[in-house]
Amino acid sequence: MRYLVTIFWTLLLVNMLMYVAGSMIGSSYDFGTATTLGVIAVILIFIVSALIPAQPTEEQ
Repeated sequence: MRYLVTIFWTLLLVNMLMYVAGSMIGSSYDFGTATTLGVIAVILIFIVSALIPAQPTEEQ
C-alpha cells in the first residue's frame, strides 16, 4: 500500500511542479514529460529508501 501511495503522490506533485514551473517561464505543459520525470523520481525514491537503514545502529 505504501508503494501505491508513494507513486500516486510523487506523480501528482511532479505534474503540479511541472505545470507551475512551465507557467512561470511561459512554456506549455506536457503531461508526458511530467509523468516521465515523475516515474524517474519514484524510482530514485525507492532506491534511496532501500539504501537507508531502517533500524538504528548500536551506536545510537
